[in-house]
Amino acid sequence: MSASAAVFAILVALLLGAMIPGPSFVLVARNAISLSRGDGLSTALGMGIGGIFFGGVALAGLYTLLVAVEWLYIGLKVAGGLYLLYIASKIWRGAARPIEMDRADAAQGRSARKSFWIGLTTQLSNPKTAIWYGSIFAALLPQHPPVWCYFVLPPLVFAVEFGWYTVVALCFSSRRPREIYLRAKTWIDRIAAGAIAALGLRLIVGAGKVGI
Repeated sequence: MSASAAVFAILVALLLGAMIPGPSFVLVARNAISLSRGDGLSTALGMGIGGIFFGGVALAGLYTLLVAVEWLYIGLKVAGGLYLLYIASKIWRGAARPIEMDRADAAQGRSARKSFWIGLTTQLSNPKTAIWYGSIFAALLPQHPPVWCYFVLPPLVFAVEFGWYTVVALCFSSRRPREIYLRAKTWIDRIAAGAIAALGLRLIVGAGKVGI
């Protein structure tokens, strides 16, 4: 397989992985519906930046490192699971609170920054994403890729991650989904919190199992 074909295959595999519903999808959709389109896009941007990080460390051989150092992989899974449980608890506690429909520019700026950091930290806290990136790169990228791959892949990875979650944010921030959310906010938030908590518990319970 040529380097160009390998890069294309990696991008397709990463897109398919991003499309599988998980904590990233839940958070982008929830922020787009419950807060604003800008918050959804800010969360998507955080996911994209996280993708650049994972793409970079995958190029540096993260998969080989985590397989060789099992305790590091286990530690990442437990830490990631605990963080997801923390996010889930915050969503659950705020489920019954009414949405403040303040759209002042300053409030939007603060909210967008917070959404960005939540998106970034959620992406970085998931070791499954790290292993997915590492295994895809290890399986498809040539053992000695040309130098241009190191410059081209990170921005392309960002385009895939940010592009997909931008689509999610735009779809879920339209008027109809927002109206549905406001009518059923408590239950929707609790379902989202439950889904994220289940993913966190799954990471912790399966911490001793090395593999994807």
